[in-house]
Amino acid sequence: MNLKGKDFLSLKDYTKEEIKYLIELGIKLKADQKKGELEQILKGKTLAMIFQKSSTRTRVSFEVAMYQLGGLGLFLSTQDLQIGRGEPIADTARVLASYTDGILIRTYGQEEVEELAKYSKVPVINGLTDLYHPTQALADLMTIYEHKGTLAGLKLAYIGDGNNMVHSLMIGGAKMGMEVRVATPRGYEPKEEIINLSTELAHKHNGKIILTNDVYEAAENADILYTDVWASMGQEEEIEERKKHFQGFQINAKMLELAHKEAIVMHCLPAHRGEEITHEVMEGPQSVIFEEAENRLHAHRAILAAII
Repeated sequence: MNLKGKDFLSLKDYTKEEIKYLIELGIKLKADQKKGELEQILKGKTLAMIFQKSSTRTRVSFEVAMYQLGGLGLFLSTQDLQIGRGEPIADTARVLASYTDGILIRTYGQEEVEELAKYSKVPVINGLTDLYHPTQALADLMTIYEHKGTLAGLKLAYIGDGNNMVHSLMIGGAKMGMEVRVATPRGYEPKEEIINLSTELAHKHNGKIILTNDVYEAAENADILYTDVWASMGQEEEIEERKKHFQGFQINAKMLELAHKEAIVMHCLPAHRGEEITHEVMEGPQSVIFEEAENRLHAHRAILAAII
């Protein structure tokens, strides 16, 4: 499958077959690395990495992935670029594209990523915006596939805020034929445009999207329990208010008992133990959270190998 030069802005831009291909490529490259047989297929290639938000997993995994494939990742903060002093994104895109073979950006508005891609002649990767987090979602689907051997028909219960993470899980899960149940407090549901898009995709791919304000309804017999922090980056001023509304929206032992007996527990990290997830469950035998975190490296390596 030839994906060379294709942007990675959202899973909505990728077909079911392309997502499956990236998952399988990630698993293959993971095995190659473990055996010491990883080929440096991006030797001499460079990736510009723009970060307007802080990052641990996205930055390190992409930088390491480029290095392991023989290339170079260049970390660029807002302070390092003229974009932080008012240079238009369109100008930055054209300049960086003339120097590098790919551009990764983590920023606030999805429109910034879209504009960067519009003016760049090299592929652009969305490392997170307020609307989507597609690179994380790909690693999540890869992790589920490794543990369950399939994606179609599985029940994924997301407990928490209707944020960028659940947006990408809804789209990716719907395309792969999963039943994605989203439990949020009232007023914190996913964006209506994402609900409509993912519902349409679910109908097309034999999946299902369920929205509820009842955590136990979502968790019942679920194959995957997934959560995220109650307040994302940029919402720090809302933390105390959100803590009041999100009480009970926690993955804990009681919720785990409601899920399928072989359910796995996931979290995109960083986690606030004692809030959205208990320490007991996070460190328990059904948690695959740190495997999921490792798979960021392998899934991101697959993205780079496929599109650059």
